[in-house]
Amino acid sequence: MPRSSLPIFDGLRRWLQSGVLMLLLVSLSIGLSGAGWNFFGSSGRESRLPSGNAITDGKALLRYALPIDNKPVRELQASLEDISTQLRSNRRWSAISSDISRASLILSDRQPQLLESVPQELKPEAETLLKDLQAGFPDLRAALEAQDKEEILKERSKLLDKVGQLENTMVQKFPFEVPAQYSNLPQLKGRATVEMTTNKGNLTIVLDGYSAPVTAGNFVDLVQRGFYNGLPFIRAEESYFLQTGDPDGPEQGFIDPTTGKYRAVPLELLIKGDEAPMYGITLEEAGRYLDRPVLPFSAYGAVAMARPEFEANGGSSQFFFFLFEPELTPAGLNVLDGRYAIFGYVIEGKEVLDKLKQGDKIESALVIEGAENLVQPQVA
Repeated sequence: MPRSSLPIFDGLRRWLQSGVLMLLLVSLSIGLSGAGWNFFGSSGRESRLPSGNAITDGKALLRYALPIDNKPVRELQASLEDISTQLRSNRRWSAISSDISRASLILSDRQPQLLESVPQELKPEAETLLKDLQAGFPDLRAALEAQDKEEILKERSKLLDKVGQLENTMVQKFPFEVPAQYSNLPQLKGRATVEMTTNKGNLTIVLDGYSAPVTAGNFVDLVQRGFYNGLPFIRAEESYFLQTGDPDGPEQGFIDPTTGKYRAVPLELLIKGDEAPMYGITLEEAGRYLDRPVLPFSAYGAVAMARPEFEANGGSSQFFFFLFEPELTPAGLNVLDGRYAIFGYVIEGKEVLDKLKQGDKIESALVIEGAENLVQPQVA
């Protein structure tokens, strides 16, 4: 679809902001072109991502996406996550106090249950994290007593980072087998962190191979090859998206020097309740209109694979940052979930995304953590 389709998207945004026609998000398909592509076209983990209002924090989404099954740690996380909700709701101090008390009680009374999911070799690390968590609660209570909103959020964030580290120790193994037909592609069997330097500042991105191993693996491999170094941002729509990854020359994706061919990456979607991702088909095409991905487009700085409009398996190197707009992404009612594969979130440097425009550049990208989780294709 040509760039002339953009007024349609702008019109829909105005309708949404006025509170009219929100349900059109369920059925409408909006086209945005970039480098010749229309990438906006026409049991398992079910308990790990709560329903209800959209979660707008990428770190929280990453925590809930971990393949673990430990009820106490999820209750601990949920209690701390709820604090920000209460702060937005006219600062409900008594509700925040209850959240803190509930989380503190879990730490004091349910340590054996918290530790039972941790492999033996990681138990010392987990025990240290539990002590650090307990030591952090007095500062959170002090911030509550002072009714200092910013301090409460800061101390809560520190504790949730520790909870995330604790949850990471509970991952026993990679949770599923990737179909053999994708064994020719790199796969990320876990998490990785990429530091991306742009001419406007730095971005830190956490990639989730537990939810999108092929998509994230492709990205990590390209980062390690230096593919993105020096590439410009080719499309930038304020409050919507920021796209890059188009190499110089006529090609619109990565040409694998080993094969001399375009490396195509399948559409890869892990859906709540499924044990493994589905490949090569959108949720709409699968008739799963009400299902939700484990990694949704509800957080500012979601990182997703771009692709041609009518080629679910046509992605390669181009990707985009989604610039979260609440009116455009109500929980379960947006046109992007289930159409494009998210494979990570920006966790630091979100303010840089606001500054980047078309023509700005990625100066460098580097895997700073989790490179050992990348599995390269086996050569016969």
